[in-house]
Amino acid sequence: MPAYEIAPCPVCGAKDGRQIAGEEEIRAEVEALWEFHGARLRPETPPAHLADRVAFSQRPPLRVVQCTECGLVYRNPRERAFELRDIYAGEAPDERVLGALFETQRGAYAAQARRLTESAGGKLGRGLEVGSYVGGFLTAAAELGWRFEGVDLNPTANAFARARGLRVTDGDLDSYDGAPGFDAVAIWNCFDQLAEPRAAARRARELLRDGGLLAVRVPNGAFYAAVRRQLDGPGAPLARALLAHNNLLTFPYRHGFTPAALARLLGETGFSVERLFGDTLVPIADEWTQPWAAWEERVVKGALREIARDEADAAPWLEMYAKAA
Repeated sequence: MPAYEIAPCPVCGAKDGRQIAGEEEIRAEVEALWEFHGARLRPETPPAHLADRVAFSQRPPLRVVQCTECGLVYRNPRERAFELRDIYAGEAPDERVLGALFETQRGAYAAQARRLTESAGGKLGRGLEVGSYVGGFLTAAAELGWRFEGVDLNPTANAFARARGLRVTDGDLDSYDGAPGFDAVAIWNCFDQLAEPRAAARRARELLRDGGLLAVRVPNGAFYAAVRRQLDGPGAPLARALLAHNNLLTFPYRHGFTPAALARLLGETGFSVERLFGDTLVPIADEWTQPWAAWEERVVKGALREIARDEADAAPWLEMYAKAA
């Protein structure tokens, strides 16, 4: 069993939090998620391909709260830090699953690489991706001319990336001992899972040159809090689809940042926020997805991206770009 601790808000330190979902409500979300994807995947889908659909690295939370001071959505109680490292380092997906993830995510990472380049004023240089996993972003960045390397806890994923000619270090941000002075540090889809996001932001600042760019991608806690309120009403089917297609149903994250909470944390750790971009989860449909379900995913995410063009803070996922002050 995981070891849990009661914790104050990791952004502002406040101890008061409004409950978003308790244990029974989370259990109902788990059942709804299995039902949702069970209807959309082919009956013969291998269990390994349920990862990051209905089975996630972290167990479902016991309770989810929203800080009354800064708005951060987070688990409380939460797993202790050593639990997280063991979870992510110990995963060993097979080659076929890793390959499917790499191919599915290539398009999304190409778009992120372009946004990073735009946010850097078109200047290319040396970069570090934290949580590089199968190397999708490293590949996309290299195709644009960036010199990115990665650091990741998972040795299986790192071996997969190295086999594709990518430079990856085993470990995490704390243990990384490469030369500082990076032009960019990117933390896609894992800043929300880090044990101590404030310490991670400080470490990223140490590794960046003055004026270097930090890019962070996180699930929007405000989106989860607002949409999950509809799960018990007449809008429940739509609410389930919005959350499930964006991997927010069951809240499989440690933190759900709001734009204000993330901007506050980065501002207090040596950064100046330059840009906020609203987005959806990267595509998850693959060869095991029913054709109508793949179409449904494209429609739902396309509609959400259109809304996010005008209201970035209303998107299920957020990308924030900040310069090292």
